[in-house]
Order: sequence, then C-alpha cells, then structure tokens
Amino acid sequence: MRPLSVRARLTALYGGMFLLSGTVLLVIVYVLVSHTLPSPTNFTAGAVGQTALADATSQSDAAVPSVPQQNSAGVIHSLAAYRSSTLTTLLVQSGAALLITAALAVLLGWFVARRVLRPLHAITGTARRLGAEDLAHRIKLTGPDDELKELADTFDGMLDRLSQSFDSQRRFVANASHELRTPLALQRTLIEVALLADDIPPQMWLLGSRLLDTNARTERVLDGLLVLARSDRGLSDRVPVRLDHLVETVAEDFDNVQVRAEPRIVAGDPVLLERLVVNLIDNAVSYNQTGGWVRVEIADTPALVVSNTGPQINPDTVEDLFEPFHRGSADRTGDTTHSGLGLSIVRSVAVAHGGHADASARPDGGLDVAVQLP
Repeated sequence: MRPLSVRARLTALYGGMFLLSGTVLLVIVYVLVSHTLPSPTNFTAGAVGQTALADATSQSDAAVPSVPQQNSAGVIHSLAAYRSSTLTTLLVQSGAALLITAALAVLLGWFVARRVLRPLHAITGTARRLGAEDLAHRIKLTGPDDELKELADTFDGMLDRLSQSFDSQRRFVANASHELRTPLALQRTLIEVALLADDIPPQMWLLGSRLLDTNARTERVLDGLLVLARSDRGLSDRVPVRLDHLVETVAEDFDNVQVRAEPRIVAGDPVLLERLVVNLIDNAVSYNQTGGWVRVEIADTPALVVSNTGPQINPDTVEDLFEPFHRGSADRTGDTTHSGLGLSIVRSVAVAHGGHADASARPDGGLDVAVQLP
C-alpha cells in the first residue's frame, strides 16, 4: 500500500484535530446545558408551591386547595419529555453542524497544506533539475524568514559550494590536460627524430616504437579528458546539426559499418556531436568479433543507436562501461589502443545536449548503445 503524502497527512491531521476539538466542545456544551435545565420534579414542586402561596394570599379566609397528584404527575412527564427533546435536538443539530464544519475544515486544510508545502515543492523541483553538468538553478525563496526559507537558503548555499567545487575540478582537468600536451608533443618529436637515424640499433628502434605508442595513448587520454571537461561545462550556444549527414561522414572512415539514417536535425555543438558519433562507431568496430557487423540507425526516438556483434557482456556490468577508464571484461581491460573514456564522453556529450545515453547487452553478444537527443 502506497503511504500517504505529506499533504494528505497534514490534511488528515488538521481535520482530525478540528473534529476532536469540536467533539470536546459539543460534550462540554451538552453537559452545561443539561445541568442548566431544571429538573422536572423540582420545577413542578416549585411552581405548585408558588401557586398555592398566591391563592392563600388572595383568599385568606379560605382553605388552600391541594394540587391533585394526577395533574402534578402529568406536568412532570411533559417537562421531562420537553427537556429530553431539547437535549436531543441540541445534540443532533450540533453533531450535524460539527460534521459539516469538519468537512469544510478538511477541504480548507487540503489547500492550506498545499500552500504550506509549496516551498518544499520548489526545493524538490530544483533538485530534480540539477545534475553535475548543470548547477545553475537556485530556489531563491521569498517570504518571511521562517524555517522553510531557512531550508531553501541552506539548499542554495550548498549548491553554490557544489558548483564552485565542480568548476574548480573541471578547470583543473582542462588546465592539466593543456599543460601536459606540450611536453608530450615535445617527447613525440624527439623520439621521431631519434628514430630517423640510419645507424639506430634494432633494440633502440623497438624501444622508440613502444615509446611512441605509449605517447600516443597518453595523448588520447588527454584529448578525452579535454572533451569531458568541455562537455561537462555545458553548451554556451547551439546550432542546427544534420545528425544523419554527420553519421554518414564519420562512417566513411570505418570499414563494414551499415548506416540506416533518416533525416534528423539536432540543436547542439557540431564538434561535440561529431566526437560522440566517432566514439560510438569506433567503440563498436574495435570491440567487434571477426566477421561481425556494426549497424548505425538514426530516427526520432532514440536519435542514434549503434549495435555490434561483439563478445558476450554481463548485463549487470553494462552500466559500468560508462565510467571513465572502465573497459569491462579482461580483453577490454588489456586493450592499450583506447583510453577507456569513449562511452564516458558519449554520455557526457548527450547530457550536455539535454539527452541521455544508455546501453544494453545483446543476447547473442555485442552491445546496443542508444542516445536520446531532444
């Protein structure tokens, strides 16, 4: 059973407290009225005594007649019935009024609870729109300095600190990547120049070749980190991009890639979208099996799907492939030609464009990667 919402619980609390208070008030009024109304026996005896005294005063020489017991009993019965009818009417009408007022209190409590919880809905809505890629939203709650405004201000302050932390981290990654590119380029140039010598020993040439491969892999890692840092900062502006043309152009650089494209225009950054497509196709081709196929489909929903016939992948580990430097199985982990940032960049670029990237393992081996783009 689904638990009641806070608004429903507050409404039930308002209605229950009002009904309880009204019931207590009704009981008090009933008790007071029942004690205030005179007893029929005492009231009749008093009335008879006053009548006899009046008759005795007006007829001093006559004997005071006694009131018949039968008439006195009838009066007592009538007064008792009237008293009971009055208390019953009071109880029934007051109870009906209490129920109607309680229903009105519940209705008003529902709207009051909505107004009271409105700042909490603003906080929840802001939290849902937030992500590591976009921390620009703030609640900025206006109104009196009460507990809810204090909560909203505390939440805004936390977002400010998180935003500063993420911006600092992204700047560090971008700056570090830029700073490392220069010495890597210098190292690559020195190694290439050294390998041009005619009298270089075979062992030295082999060492130089391995150093060039290591240098190239490090440069790919830095390029990936730069793209991640750029996409994580979000998009400053967007331009229309023909996604189908972009995919067809990229697929021409790969062998045995089947493209089925429908016209699709996406508003975004052409450079980042190209990197997304390149990473997807390169990942599918690199981790494909011998004689397998790679298919790229473009449609409205999802915008882009890349599939291949690679090795078997545990469905429970598919989500881990989007983590930076994670290559999945042992054959992927031992790969030195990739940086391990391919799918991380794909998801980061998709999120920067307001979309998302997901993957699913194919039953017969391989992977389906779907990219949602607005």
